[in-house]
Amino acid sequence: MEQNAAAPFERGTDGPKVIVVGIDGSDSSWRAAAYAAGLARRQGSKLALVYVQPVLPAGAAMGAPVVDATDEVAKELMAEIRKATERLQGMDQVRWEFHTLRGDPYNGMVQMADELTADAVVVGASESAGHRIMGSVAVRLVKAGRWPVTVVP
Repeated sequence: MEQNAAAPFERGTDGPKVIVVGIDGSDSSWRAAAYAAGLARRQGSKLALVYVQPVLPAGAAMGAPVVDATDEVAKELMAEIRKATERLQGMDQVRWEFHTLRGDPYNGMVQMADELTADAVVVGASESAGHRIMGSVAVRLVKAGRWPVTVVP
């Protein structure tokens, strides 16, 4: 049987080219980032670290400087990522980028995965008890069924 050399590329069949990982500063998100970085290094993939800054209209209504606080978290996360790449051997071999946007974490992750044509999404397991009722970002991403999703405990 002759194989067609001009066969179209199928996303996800040749290993991940782009891995999107959600980070928010929680322990589980840092474990997810470490797992995704190792996967990206082994697969030669680009690693896209994504922080979705939550929009908290209730806090803003009370006069809390929510936007400043979430911008500060984004800056701290970027600083931590830079420190980690300097500490970890082999991380210099990983092509990575940091993205931040405001909004709902689930919708932000979907948006970034779509924009970056992600082949895989990695997130940390939820550490919030409230997610048992509303559903965690991880569960919602899995249910979307658009990419392979790895949930790191």
